[in-house]
Amino acid sequence: MALSIFHTEFKSTATAASPSFGGTTPRGAQRGTELEVVLSGGQLEDAREVLFYEPGIEVTKFEVVNGGTVKATFKIAPDCALGSHRLRIRTATGISDLRPFFVGALPDVAEQEPNSDFAAPQVISMNVTVTGVADYEDVDYYVVEAKKGERITAEVEGIRLGISFFDPYIAILNAGRFELASSDDNALVFQDGAASIIAPEDGKYYIQVRESSYAGNGSCIYRVHIGNFPRPLAVLPAGGRPGETLPVKFLGDVLGEKLETVTLPTAPAANFGLFAKDETGIAPSQNGFRLNDLPNTLEQEPNETHENATRFAAPGAANGVVGKPGDGDHFRFTARKGETWDIRVHARGIRSPLDPVLTIFTAGGGAIAANDDSGGPDAYIRFGVPNDGDYVLQVRDHLGNGGVHYAYRIEVTPIKPALTLGVAEFVQYVQPSVSVPKGNRFGIVLTAARYDFGGPLAIRGENLPPGITVECPGMTAGQSVVPVIFHASAEAQLAGTLADVIGSLADPNQPMLKVEGSVQQPMTLVRGQNAIPVWTENTSKLPVAVTEEAPFELSIVEPKVPLVRGGQMDLKVVAKRKEGFKAPIKIDLLWVPPGIGASGSIAIAEGQTEALIPMNAAGNAELTTWKIAVRGESNAGAGNIMVCTPFASLRVADMYLTLAFDQAAVEQGKETELVVKMAKQVEFPGTAKVELLGLPAQVATTPIDITKDSTDLIFKIVTAAASPAGNHQTLFCRVVVMENGEPVIHNIGTGKLRIDVPLPPKKNEPAPAAPAPMPAAQPDQPAPKRLTRLEQLRLEQQERDKAKKQQDKK
Repeated sequence: MALSIFHTEFKSTATAASPSFGGTTPRGAQRGTELEVVLSGGQLEDAREVLFYEPGIEVTKFEVVNGGTVKATFKIAPDCALGSHRLRIRTATGISDLRPFFVGALPDVAEQEPNSDFAAPQVISMNVTVTGVADYEDVDYYVVEAKKGERITAEVEGIRLGISFFDPYIAILNAGRFELASSDDNALVFQDGAASIIAPEDGKYYIQVRESSYAGNGSCIYRVHIGNFPRPLAVLPAGGRPGETLPVKFLGDVLGEKLETVTLPTAPAANFGLFAKDETGIAPSQNGFRLNDLPNTLEQEPNETHENATRFAAPGAANGVVGKPGDGDHFRFTARKGETWDIRVHARGIRSPLDPVLTIFTAGGGAIAANDDSGGPDAYIRFGVPNDGDYVLQVRDHLGNGGVHYAYRIEVTPIKPALTLGVAEFVQYVQPSVSVPKGNRFGIVLTAARYDFGGPLAIRGENLPPGITVECPGMTAGQSVVPVIFHASAEAQLAGTLADVIGSLADPNQPMLKVEGSVQQPMTLVRGQNAIPVWTENTSKLPVAVTEEAPFELSIVEPKVPLVRGGQMDLKVVAKRKEGFKAPIKIDLLWVPPGIGASGSIAIAEGQTEALIPMNAAGNAELTTWKIAVRGESNAGAGNIMVCTPFASLRVADMYLTLAFDQAAVEQGKETELVVKMAKQVEFPGTAKVELLGLPAQVATTPIDITKDSTDLIFKIVTAAASPAGNHQTLFCRVVVMENGEPVIHNIGTGKLRIDVPLPPKKNEPAPAAPAPMPAAQPDQPAPKRLTRLEQLRLEQQERDKAKKQQDKK
C-alpha cells in the first residue's frame, strides 16, 4: 500500500540515490489518532512517498526538510491492526531500507527524566504506552494506582522495534519494593518481556524497565504498555480453517483462561494471530495462530499412554497443552502401508515456550522415529508408513517442562510440492530493492527452492508500477538461480509499489501439477555477535520503483562466436553517457552461469565509453546458450545508481580441436622440437594461430599457423645455458581461430619439457675435430623421418652403449 503527497519543489534532475532510513520519531502511536512523524535517514532530498506493507495508515502531509529529515503526518485508522507496520521511503532516485512503526491501542506518554529513583518514579495513569530509553546502568520506574483484585499488565517492545541489540527486562513491584512479577525473555514476545499480576491490595504499583544486564545505551528505545488489559500466553486450538467460526480458549492470563468465539478471515494477512480482548481492553500483541484447511482435534485428558491416546484422522491437526512438568501427550491415528505423511509440531512457531520432542510409535509397540529440532526449535518427521495399522504420536518438552501455556499444534499432512523464491544479495546483509531509471533497466538474481517437485520455472511480476515489465529467460529444471531484468519505459511516471515476483512450474510433462511461489525477503534489522541475525522482519513483497533517468546506459556487444570449453573471451561492454557525466562505472556480470568465470573488478574508466570483461569456461562447462547481462554502478553525485544491460546471448561450445603433446627433452643451450598432434572436432575456415605458452624462463619458440587439415604441430624450442633444468609440466597451447571477424580462443594443455644439464667433459678427452669443409650444394633431399620420443630415447641408449664398448676396449 503506497500513500503519498508529492513535494512540489522537487527538481527534475536526479539529486540523490541510495536513500537510507534510520527510523521514525516517535516509534509508534495509538490507532485512531493523527500525528506528525519524523522520518530520519540520508539522501532524502528527493523523497516522494511512504510505502507501507500493511494497510491502516494514511499519509496526509509530506514535507522534505532536508537530506536527512522528512516530516509526514500519519493518520491511523481506528481499526488499524495492532503491532508492526513496516514502511520504506521512496525517493525520485531509489527506495530506502525497511523500518517498523508500531500501532498500539493505548494513548502514548513520553518518558520524563529523572525517573531512575524508586522513591521518585514517573507517575502515569493506567492504560498508557510509555516511550523511553534504557541508557547505560539506567533503571526507569513508573508508578500506577490500582485496586485490590485489579489486573496489572506490563508488556515491553524493545528488540521488536528493530533498532539495536536490546534485551529489555521488566518487573512489577509493590510499594515495599517487593518484586511481584518479572520478565526478561518471554517466548510469546521473543526477547522482550511481559508480566502480569493481580493487585493484592489497594495502592501504588511500580513498573521497572531496564536493559537486562544494565548495559543499555541511547539506541535502547522501548515502548512499554501498562494497563488492565488481558495478556494470555497461549491459545487453544492454535489453528483453524480460513473463514471458520470456532470457540478458542485463551490460556495463561493471571485472571484465568477465557473462552471466546472467533470468526477467522478467509484471506489472512501474513503473520496472522489472535488478539485477546475483554471489557478492560485488548492485548498489545497477538497470540500465534495458524490458518490452514485441516480439521481440528483437541486432546482429551487423560492421554498419557498408548491406550488412552486421543484419536484423530490424518490429514488433520491435533492440538493440546503439555500441562505439567514431565507430561507427555499421545495421539493415535490410522495409516496404510506406502503412505507418506509430513508430521510437524508447531510450538515455538506459535510462540509457545514448549521445546517439542516428537516420537512416533507403533500402537502398543516401540518407537520407530523421533525428532527434537528440525531446522529450528520445533520438531518435524517425514513418516513413510511401513505397515497398515495404528500409530501413536507423542509430544513432550525436551527438558521435561510444562505448564498451562505450553501449547502445541501437530499438523499431519500429505506431501505437498512448494516453491519459495529469494533475491540474492549484491551487498552482504542487504536485501535488494528494485529502482529502475526511466528508459533503463535494473537487474536482480532470483534463487529458487523447490520442495518435493522438479521441473522448469517461469517467472512473472504482478502489481508492478505502470511502465515496468519483467524479463526472465526462465529457470531450467537443473537451475536454482536465474537473472531477472526489470525494464522501465521512457514514458513511465515516477512511482513505486510493493510488487509480487512469482515463480510457477512450467513443465509440459507435468500439466496437472500446479506449483507457485513468490519472493520472500527476510529483512534482518538487528544482528548480534558474528553478525548472527537477532531480529528479522519477513516480507513477501519486492519493493519496485520507477526513478529519475540515470546519467548512463549500458549495453553488451553480443559475441558472434562461442566461448569454448577451456577457452577465454573478452566481453565488450559499452556505456552511453549523458553530456557532462564522466564518472567511472563499475561493471560486472549480473549473474555468472555455472562453469563460467568472469572478472568482478572491471570498470569503465572516467570519461571512457567501453571496457572488456575477461571471461573463461571450464573444461566441463555445459554446452548451451546462456542469457547474460552486465550491471553497472556509479556515483551520480549524491549516491550510487545501478543499471543493467539488456540480455545478450553467450553460447558455450566444445573445443574446435584437441591436442596431444609429445614429450620433449633438451640439454641447456641446445635446441629441440616439440611435436603436438592435432585432431579436428569442428570445421573452421582459414588459418589459426597457435602459441606455445607456459615455457620456463630463457626458453623461446615462435608461433605457428595451422588449418583445419593440420595434423602435427612442430615447435622449435631454443634454450639458453641458463635455462632452468628440470621437468616443466605447464606447457599449453593458445589457439586463436578467427570466425565472423572475432577470435575463438582455446587454451589447451598440457605438455612437458625436460631440460637437462649437459654432462661435464671427460678428462684427457681430445679436442673436438675441426669442422669439415662446407659440402657442395646438393639437390633437395626428402626430409628425414621424424623420430618419436621413444625412438629418440632408444637411439640415445644405443649411442651410449656403443661409446661404453669403445671405452672398454681401451
